[in-house]
Amino acid sequence: MQNTQNMQLNEIPFDAVSPCEYADALPRTQFMDYVIKPLWQGIKRIAGPAFTVKCESGDHLMLHAAIYRARPGDIIVVEADDQFAVAGGNVCAIAQTRGVKGFVIDGVIRDIAETRENKFPVFARGVIPKPGAKKCISPLNQPITCGGVTVNAGDIIVADEEGIAVIPQEQAIQAFDIAKARGDKDAAMSLEEWQAQHSEKVESILKELGFND
Repeated sequence: MQNTQNMQLNEIPFDAVSPCEYADALPRTQFMDYVIKPLWQGIKRIAGPAFTVKCESGDHLMLHAAIYRARPGDIIVVEADDQFAVAGGNVCAIAQTRGVKGFVIDGVIRDIAETRENKFPVFARGVIPKPGAKKCISPLNQPITCGGVTVNAGDIIVADEEGIAVIPQEQAIQAFDIAKARGDKDAAMSLEEWQAQHSEKVESILKELGFND
C-alpha cells in the first residue's frame, strides 16, 4: 500500500481510486445526488481540490469570474439553478486551457457538443440553450451546496461515471488510505475467492437474523 504519511495533498493520486472505494471511508452524506452526472459518455475520472462558486438564480457571472481565478488542477464546483445555462463551449474551453480539471455543477450548461469534442469533463444536471445573466456577485470559495452535499473550498472532489465523492480536506489522506486498501484488496482477489467470502458472509448474516430457508 502506498505510504501517504509524509505526502502533501497535491501529491496524492486521489483519482487512482473509484468513488465506490471511497464509500468505505465516507458516509452517504459525502456523495452527491445522482442527478449530477457526466454530460458526455467516456468522461475519465477526475480528482482535485474544489474551487467553489455560488451563482445567484438566473445568473452565471461568478462562474465566469472563477475560470480566471481557479488554479491549475482545481475542479470548479458550482451551486446554481437549473433554469439557465451557467456556461457554454467557450467558457469550458477557457477553463480547460487554464488547467481546470473539470466542472461539477448543480445546474445546467449549453454547447455540449463543443465541450464533448474538447473532452472537457462536466458533471451537471443537464443542458439548456438559454444562458443566464451577468448581474449578481457573490463571494468565491465559500461553502456551497452541490448535489445535496456541503462543499468547502479545498475539499477533494472525485468524480466519474459511478458518482461524485466530496472528501473533507482534513479527512482526505485517511479516506484515500482506506479507499486504496479496499481497492487493492478487491483487485488481488479472484471472483471465486470473492464469491466464497461473500457467500459465507451472507449466509452467516441470514442465520443470525433467523432466515432458515
